[in-house]
Amino acid sequence: MTMDRTEKRIMALLREFPADAREQVLAFTEFLYARMDRPAVPAEPVVIPRPAQETVVKAIRRLSATYPMLDRGKMLSETSTLMSQHVLGGREAAEVIDELERLFQAHFERLRD
Repeated sequence: MTMDRTEKRIMALLREFPADAREQVLAFTEFLYARMDRPAVPAEPVVIPRPAQETVVKAIRRLSATYPMLDRGKMLSETSTLMSQHVLGGREAAEVIDELERLFQAHFERLRD
């Protein structure tokens, strides 16, 4: 993930603050974040049928939309490994997509429990 101009500027300024001021900036940022209106995240998966012909990349997008409540950052390593097995290792797309579906489902079940 790359930072945009505003994020770079904020980081540059933040580095100049002493530690106690950084804590104040963080507290204020968290306060603003808590007050921000955000769309509700569905508690249950959004049913998006799997197309007959689907690439691994499109499957990851579909599954991310199906499970918007999951933190994709926590799944990055596992999804990247599966993608690499397909792209670099020649593993069949359908097989990788099946495993991706199981992976997303497992993460959802852990979140729910």
